[in-house]
Amino acid sequence: MPHDWDAATYDRLPIPMTGWGLEVLERLRLRGDETVLDAGCGTGQVTEALRERLPRGHVIALDASPSMIAAALERLGADRMTYLTHDLLDPIPIDPVDAILSTATFHWVPDHDRLFANLAAVIRPRGQFAAQCGGWGNLERVNTAAERAAGIDLAATKVYPTPEETWTRLEAEGFIDIETWLTEAPIELPADELEPYLRTVILSGEVARRTPEQADEMVHAVAVELGDPEIDYVRLNIVARME
Repeated sequence: MPHDWDAATYDRLPIPMTGWGLEVLERLRLRGDETVLDAGCGTGQVTEALRERLPRGHVIALDASPSMIAAALERLGADRMTYLTHDLLDPIPIDPVDAILSTATFHWVPDHDRLFANLAAVIRPRGQFAAQCGGWGNLERVNTAAERAAGIDLAATKVYPTPEETWTRLEAEGFIDIETWLTEAPIELPADELEPYLRTVILSGEVARRTPEQADEMVHAVAVELGDPEIDYVRLNIVARME
């Protein structure tokens, strides 16, 4: 069962995923009248830019977190929007769409074979697919700090695949014109934002499994062990079309 998120704090933090997501959005070639699934819409920051690209179209904003969906609804309203609280491990209950966009989501989904099967089932022939998520080598420095400070193996609860693994999975589901590649994207946080960022983004799943006091202790311990507030992100980029 996916954990819920602190959408309000997420929205105010210096989240790099929004800028990355806008770059991914540019990889979709849209006329403006399509229906597009945003698979992992979060608070709707990138979704808002997607809707602007679709003046005659429609966006389906999907997220497993009810608080994220509520924040997206508050930001975007109902015009040309459908909202769906849904786990991407389950078949997606929508009609086929013209394109799928996803940013900073797939590494939270533990079974990528099921994930891509579910996405392939709701994209029309020749439909476009552009996505980005954590890839091979993502957060190695942060993961090491978490294991040393709190005995947590964060990598065991995420999927950070190689480009080759993802290419193979996409081909198996009928995607063509597949491109997959890694991009190193480290960020430097303000020192006073390190603990809120760890709590709300990277350690959010661990926080959800603990009492507030335990979560505070864990987050602080990881931040101290990490020291320098650099987050060593590696992004897996995906571009493809359905056959």
